[in-house]
Amino acid sequence: MPKIVSVETALPPHCISQDRVQTFARNLFNQNFKDIDRLLKVFQNAEIESRYFSQDLEWFSKPHSFEEKNDEFLKHSVDLGTKVIKQLIEVTKGLHYENIDAIYTVCSTGLSTPSIEARIMNHLPFSPNTKRIPIWGLGCAGGASGLSRAYEYCLAFPKANVLVLTIELCSLTFQHGDRSKSNLVGTSLFADGVACACVCGDESPLNEAYNEPRPRILHTQSTLMPDSLDVMGWDVRNEGLHVIFSKDIPSIVSTWLGPNVRDFLSKNEITENEIRHFVAHPGGKKVVEAYQNALGWSKEMVMEPLKVLRKYGNMSSATILFVLQNFLSQSISKGEYGLGAALGPGFSSELLLLRWE
Repeated sequence: MPKIVSVETALPPHCISQDRVQTFARNLFNQNFKDIDRLLKVFQNAEIESRYFSQDLEWFSKPHSFEEKNDEFLKHSVDLGTKVIKQLIEVTKGLHYENIDAIYTVCSTGLSTPSIEARIMNHLPFSPNTKRIPIWGLGCAGGASGLSRAYEYCLAFPKANVLVLTIELCSLTFQHGDRSKSNLVGTSLFADGVACACVCGDESPLNEAYNEPRPRILHTQSTLMPDSLDVMGWDVRNEGLHVIFSKDIPSIVSTWLGPNVRDFLSKNEITENEIRHFVAHPGGKKVVEAYQNALGWSKEMVMEPLKVLRKYGNMSSATILFVLQNFLSQSISKGEYGLGAALGPGFSSELLLLRWE
């Protein structure tokens, strides 16, 4: 089975405390909501301490056109994407630019044609024959979906080494003129981050490079909830991308995810009790609590996702790779099972069954 051998992450330069963002939101939204103090509790209830943005808060205090924001997206995406791939090459034993067979580039927060990895490949010595597979529009589920598609590629080509590159600059989608509650909630959660994972097939030489256990992907499952287009996503308008963020997401997770996960595990003859590690995208504190309710797990099972949420916020598709990087830094015994999980627009889920080997 294909193996995840390494993960690296990169962050933009501006680390901003949640308190500073709350003050910014108060100043901006104060004229529009009489109960602003009650609504601002969402910032503290999120249990986020800091986030990283591509620009300082002063930049967001003025309106910017869709073109201007996307130009910033392209500049920072190429810079951070180049940086994180360099890091991955440096730390991954046996991995070189010339033996990377394919790149899955996952993003939902900016537009680029040619796609981002094509721009990055002009800065790094990749083979010109490297396959490029851009994935756009999966939102928070995108990182898990990228890993699933890399798994399938490596099943088809067992000698392959595949990169999953996630680039999300959520802050650049902020709409200065949108004073909706959805925009306020999004302002309390979303952040910028970039991550890259290397997945290799069974016959790749990278398999022999690591003595310590690494997670193999045993199986994956994609699930789409019918008639749920209004739960999460973007509303594309003249000014750019406006967030769609239903208040019902936690309750949907609580009722829908449990049967989804149990069906997936049952197909693989695994029970919830055998899962030791929960590699989940932490959409927000309420979503993490909904994971617990749906699966009957203790808070200990969601500690790693909560750590990432607290330190970095919700970085959309990149967040699950930040969580995965934390697990790769731990000493996990051979044979232990993990569950990868992320939820995104559609409304949809992506699940991965992992076993450390």
